Amino acid sequence: MTQPPPPPPNQPPDPQGGFGAPTPPPPQQPDPGYGYPQQQPAQPDPGYGYPQQQPAQPDQGYGYPQQPPYGYPTAPQQPQQPQQPPQYGGYQQPQQPVQPPYGYPTQPQQAYGHQPPVAGPAAGGKKLSAQLQIVIAAVVAVVLIVGAGIWYANSGGGDDEAKGSGGTSQGSATGGDTGGTGGKGLGGGGKEKPSADTKAKMVFQVGQPKVSDVTDVSGSWITDKAFVKPGVNSIVGYDVDKGGVLWTLPLTGQVCGASRHITKDNKAPILFEATKRVAPRYYQPCTEVGLVDLNTGKLLWSTSVTGGTAGDQKARFSEVTLSGTTVAAGGTDGGAAFDLANGNPRWKPQANDQNCYDMGYGGGEGLVAVRKCGAYDSPKVLIQNLNPTTGAPLSQFQMPAGAKYASVISTKPLVVAADVGETAGDGSGISDFFSIDEKTGKLKAKITADADQYAARCRATEVESCTQALVGNGRLYVPTEEHEGSTGEYGDETNEIIAFDLATGRTVPEKADAGDKYTYVPLRMDGGNLIAYKAPPYDQGGRIVSIDGGTMKETLLLENPVDKTVHNAESSFSLNGAELLYQDGRFFISETLISKPRENASPNDIKEYLIVSFSVGH
Repeated sequence: MTQPPPPPPNQPPDPQGGFGAPTPPPPQQPDPGYGYPQQQPAQPDPGYGYPQQQPAQPDQGYGYPQQPPYGYPTAPQQPQQPQQPPQYGGYQQPQQPVQPPYGYPTQPQQAYGHQPPVAGPAAGGKKLSAQLQIVIAAVVAVVLIVGAGIWYANSGGGDDEAKGSGGTSQGSATGGDTGGTGGKGLGGGGKEKPSADTKAKMVFQVGQPKVSDVTDVSGSWITDKAFVKPGVNSIVGYDVDKGGVLWTLPLTGQVCGASRHITKDNKAPILFEATKRVAPRYYQPCTEVGLVDLNTGKLLWSTSVTGGTAGDQKARFSEVTLSGTTVAAGGTDGGAAFDLANGNPRWKPQANDQNCYDMGYGGGEGLVAVRKCGAYDSPKVLIQNLNPTTGAPLSQFQMPAGAKYASVISTKPLVVAADVGETAGDGSGISDFFSIDEKTGKLKAKITADADQYAARCRATEVESCTQALVGNGRLYVPTEEHEGSTGEYGDETNEIIAFDLATGRTVPEKADAGDKYTYVPLRMDGGNLIAYKAPPYDQGGRIVSIDGGTMKETLLLENPVDKTVHNAESSFSLNGAELLYQDGRFFISETLISKPRENASPNDIKEYLIVSFSVGH
């Protein structure tokens, strides 16, 4: 199958020239002897009772600077007049009220639309009669209801959201969407329930393998029996309850891409290099696409394709995903898709495809391509909802000028993020979220993400890389940046999780408060609930909680020990670079990048791990 056909009628990409070739990542070289874990390494005693010092970390996959502290406004925010938004992609946006920054003190929550006037003294100092007040109020109410109904219909918010099947998502942003805009009737339906005893224990630790350079080990999955993690030129399945190695899958080279989504019977798409990294060549092209059975550790198929800017050479990919029975991989050489059952190509990168290429794809409930056209310094970025089998665009939305990249947070409902004009300024990769009708390609709402307020992150150059932004219940959930807690004491930082209505772009009244000294890190949706990690202070263990997506009330699922050795292991990971997975009472923290050990390492340094595992009720 060829590359997806051109965009739908009346929406030409209008390319402006060729796109530049990609810059290869930094050189890397593994230690070929790695393959098995180091069980329960001894921990140094740095003197418990004081805040733990974090070891020097390599770039943890994001490379973001520390965020500025979360601030409070010094005076109550004044409401702003609605502004007429610009037009994107040939579509007229619905008018969106300008959002005041999230913080304290908050403004009283108002019903959507302008409020009716309060009955009071009329001109000349005379009061209106009670009967006349009732008549005026009734007329105003009717006008508001009709006006709101017309706006809602024009915004596309009245459409039924498409539902899909597909497999499961681990660490993904989406799941459990039930529509709606209020707190009533939302949330619930999650599979994760608290056990009788929520006190967890550390199950096992795996030390970092020795490598000669920075090595990407992104990707992790949980099954009923195994926690699966890339190593060096391999993928390893560890017993979820004991930590022993269940199986090892040797590969021709390093894993260089892993799908967040897996099938219901635990099959996961991966990318890997065709040959091992041998000095002096520490970098190998990421060209091989494969499917791994996470139950058995077997590579069910692997393949590669030519085309796109690679010409007769193998096309290089940077990320891979899954939607239904389609495995899709994208990169600067173009995009390709493969049949899940046998790896046969469904479409390949096309050379000279109007100077356009598929950067990557968002998977899960749907399949969405982020397509770039034109010159490097002024590209056009298109969001295309695709037929997963044929690649034919079902709808298209053009990102506003200044957006060089876009990241897909959810495919159904369709929500993307971008740093428009590189205005975020905090390395988060997000200046705005866009809620798009995946059926029509029309914009429903644009949500501005103030860099000083919100903590969600995306790798700007990767399509499916966002963390700490969840979609469900017709809402977008994001955490705020850390800010001082109620006591004002050292180490008292905290944050909240707030929600935006995807139909209107407005914040909803409900929010979740992490409480003093804890910080929320949203992980994934569970039905209509949010699963979140609560990063702990120096004298407590971390927690996993389930947050009702409607009421935003939390339920404790797991609490880690306060023991200093356990705390050292838990706090050795950077939350901006680690992968955190929770399922059925088991919690795993794993690294995404490992590097050559420091030559001046001290015996008192906190040990760095590839994996740390906790469990409750097993």
